[in-house]
Amino acid sequence: MLGKAQETMDTYIDSPEKLKSLYKRVLIVVSLSQVFGGAGLAAGITVGALLAQQMLGTDAYAGVPSALFTLGSAGAALIVGKLSQRYGRRTGLSTGFIVGGLGAIGVVIAAMMNSVILLFASLLIYGAGTATNLQARYAGTDLANNKQRAKAISITMMMTTFGAVAGPNLVDVMGKLAVSIGVPALAGPFILSATAFILAGLVLFIMLRPDPLEIAKMIEADRRESEYGNKTESLSEKASNKRGLTVGATVMVLTQIVMVAIMTMTPVHMKHHGHGLSEVGIVIGFHVGSMYLPSLVTGVLVDKIGRTAMSIASGVTLLCAGLLAAFAPSDSMILLIVALSLLGLGWNFGLISGTAQIVDSTEPSTRAKTQGKIDVLVALAGASGGALSGMVVANASYATLSLTGGLLSLILIPVVIWSRRA
Repeated sequence: MLGKAQETMDTYIDSPEKLKSLYKRVLIVVSLSQVFGGAGLAAGITVGALLAQQMLGTDAYAGVPSALFTLGSAGAALIVGKLSQRYGRRTGLSTGFIVGGLGAIGVVIAAMMNSVILLFASLLIYGAGTATNLQARYAGTDLANNKQRAKAISITMMMTTFGAVAGPNLVDVMGKLAVSIGVPALAGPFILSATAFILAGLVLFIMLRPDPLEIAKMIEADRRESEYGNKTESLSEKASNKRGLTVGATVMVLTQIVMVAIMTMTPVHMKHHGHGLSEVGIVIGFHVGSMYLPSLVTGVLVDKIGRTAMSIASGVTLLCAGLLAAFAPSDSMILLIVALSLLGLGWNFGLISGTAQIVDSTEPSTRAKTQGKIDVLVALAGASGGALSGMVVANASYATLSLTGGLLSLILIPVVIWSRRA
């Protein structure tokens, strides 16, 4: 077994062309899984708040579903990160997606039984699919050099768009299908989520061979062995890595709080002002599309003009989104679409620039575990945003929520300026 591993490592160390070919193949496999993962993620996001509102009979807890599956994704991010570090990306990611699919099946059963307890428990498990969908972006960077990392992240995220845009726009279709088989209409999209997450897991389990993280770890070990006797890492390099982790994590946490809070309550806000389920699907579809579709351009910009500039652009874009959502007339579909599109774009800028900083500041030997821990913080931030969003809207207004979120995003600017001065 060890001989085979050594032979595999030597193959990719001795042949840069084979390594480059493997890198491209990994991107294709991860991208294919992201198409399914995006559909599973977006379908649940679209109707989660509405399903809770219907079952609980109040708006005050409409943000709880988003908080629960985001909280579930926090625990899953840690587990998927550890599994990936120990057994490789293939095992960690495929397990996370399949568990998320089982959670979506639980949501459907909960809706049929009208069981709030089962609904909440299933949403926690469903969060595993959300966490895995986000962590899959790291798999494409394992074999990338520092001038390819943001682009690698962006390619996998862009492929998420195809499923992510299709998911919300299949809400009506899945609702009718659900009713035809005796399932509540709002549970229909979770049937799509279950199918999509399980398919994403199977794609990775079957096709992600050899494992990119395992290859990256072997290449790193070989490099360290060849540099034996000169292993000291400078204090400035260590400080730079810690600073990169801090800034990258802060950028992702803040963008996640703002995005999840405003996105979660938009369907409820629209329903209160006479918009139908299909219109909600259109707005969320544009939002999720803006989260992922610009990724390829964003990745190039992050690699070309830098992580710092794009982090600042994220804060400014989120501010514009919050202001527009707060002051747009509630009956204006066009302005809501623009606001939610800007919200998705600002999140995209922040996630890709933040992720690139995290990858820059880690080594393959500890990378997956560190990434999992940081994604826990991101998930907890989203859970907080989702949980508080319903309370803010119930006790104040959607405009107050949007305005607060926009202003909060401005914290990104002094954080990245501090990192640059340091």
